[in-house]
Amino acid sequence: MHSAEWGAKVAEASKVFKPVGRGPFPVALILHGCGGKTPFLEDYAKVAVQAGYAAVVVDSFKPRGMSTMDAKLFVCTGMAVQGLKRSADIFAMLAWLEGQSWADHRKVFLAGWSHGGWAIMDGYAIGLNASRATGLSDADPMRLRAQVKGALLVYPYASYPSLTSSRGWGTYGPKVFSVVGGKDQVVGWKYPQKALERLKRDGLSVDTVFYPDATHAFDDDRANDPRAKYRPDLFAQTKDYFARALNAI
Repeated sequence: MHSAEWGAKVAEASKVFKPVGRGPFPVALILHGCGGKTPFLEDYAKVAVQAGYAAVVVDSFKPRGMSTMDAKLFVCTGMAVQGLKRSADIFAMLAWLEGQSWADHRKVFLAGWSHGGWAIMDGYAIGLNASRATGLSDADPMRLRAQVKGALLVYPYASYPSLTSSRGWGTYGPKVFSVVGGKDQVVGWKYPQKALERLKRDGLSVDTVFYPDATHAFDDDRANDPRAKYRPDLFAQTKDYFARALNAI
């Protein structure tokens, strides 16, 4: 399948937020966690709009015919749609944005939560093998270089089989902003930190906010995991951090 074709399918299932006016606007692509698109991400989309961006809350599962239950049973357990395969959605959406008059496709910010962060990281780490790995015949790593100016990784999954710690992203990655929780019961903090340190060694600009008491999904007031502790204070801080990151590129 071609990137633009898959991008149209993904875009149809996704939700677009735009500032007032005709644009073109820079665009924030927001990638959900393994449980699927959840309401709290729309609050981040509104932060992007306030910063002058259009925002797309990308739905990676509906185009694949997956329900919320499918996501929890198969994606969250690592049995289906791992980060590398899901990175196809990023290449596809970048291609789709090129045909949208309201979008400045040359100024894109990627933001991923948990599994969404994994997808972003593997999309960069796979490099020239993007086409074979994603199943998109024209997946072009140069799109990442030319169009993406920044990335936010919020409690990203970075353990095996995530590729960033072992491969890095090369030297052409965007500015990276990250949020790591010290009491994250799902992805931990050591693996994300290891991946981020690898990017620093490769010469990329990496900024990290570390919340010592934050669990996984601390910003989701409807998190399914009973171990997750909702922290509205940290949610507010992370939205502010997102706004600063958007304005920094």
